[in-house]
Amino acid sequence: MLPTLLLVLAPAALSGCAAFGAQRSGIVVTTNILGDVVRNVVGDQAEVTVLMGPNADPHSFGVSARQAAELQDAELVVYNGLGLEEGVLRNVEAAEEAGASSLAVAEGVDPIDFSGGDTAGEPDPHFWTDPVRVERAAGLIADEVVGSVDGVDADAVRANAEDYRGRVDRLHERAKERFSKIPPERRKLVTDHHVFGYLAQRYGFEVVGAVVPSGTTLASPSSSDLKSLADAVRAAGVPAVFADSSRPDRLARVMADEAGVDVAVVPLYSESLTAEGGGAATYLQMARSNTDDIADALTG
Repeated sequence: MLPTLLLVLAPAALSGCAAFGAQRSGIVVTTNILGDVVRNVVGDQAEVTVLMGPNADPHSFGVSARQAAELQDAELVVYNGLGLEEGVLRNVEAAEEAGASSLAVAEGVDPIDFSGGDTAGEPDPHFWTDPVRVERAAGLIADEVVGSVDGVDADAVRANAEDYRGRVDRLHERAKERFSKIPPERRKLVTDHHVFGYLAQRYGFEVVGAVVPSGTTLASPSSSDLKSLADAVRAAGVPAVFADSSRPDRLARVMADEAGVDVAVVPLYSESLTAEGGGAATYLQMARSNTDDIADALTG
């Protein structure tokens, strides 16, 4: 009876292994900004799960047990990289070790280094403030999806990517037109942390400094940091300080008061999308809103 029993069980065991392998499916994306880009590129060709909800801070975000399991089971993991998702990287690495394909988008879009603060010289992960690099990211994502996700229509994915890149390019052209009206002496940026370096490089702004002199929101400024920035703001005649809309702007206002000049504190969407109706539910809405708010604050 034993040989017969083995013959019966063997196909079942093989079937079980195949079923286990088949559980790896779908695309999991870490940040909601990249999640929006991925969904536009993928369309209806695959299921896309985004880990970070509206107004999440990617520097401090940590995954739940359920989300960790979703990463483990993904066919493709898309993440920003360059140290942005500090609390999620070990889960991404675990998914890679478990067999998931992965794409660190920021590493493939010609990253720049931070130009100042505690993170000067380190790679800057905030590439999405430059629409031209987001166009490049859409192409990278399309290539990775076509190469790594079974069953997708390659032509459909590439067509989606081309359509989305066209919309982002129109956003870029609009930003150039709006920023061109800012006088050269007012093209200066002070932000709550070093997040707009790519935008500054693309459109010709000078980064005077940041309230938190770091590329991460997890750092904190000292009183001497705030005084040094206030002195720089006063000397440069900066008309506005740009703060993250999802974070308290108390430190920015303290610094502005320290400067002793009339400096507006203007909220921008810098690290995360909002919920629907919150002003920046998509990347295109986010970038368009930031363009308008920067231009309005600095045009004079």
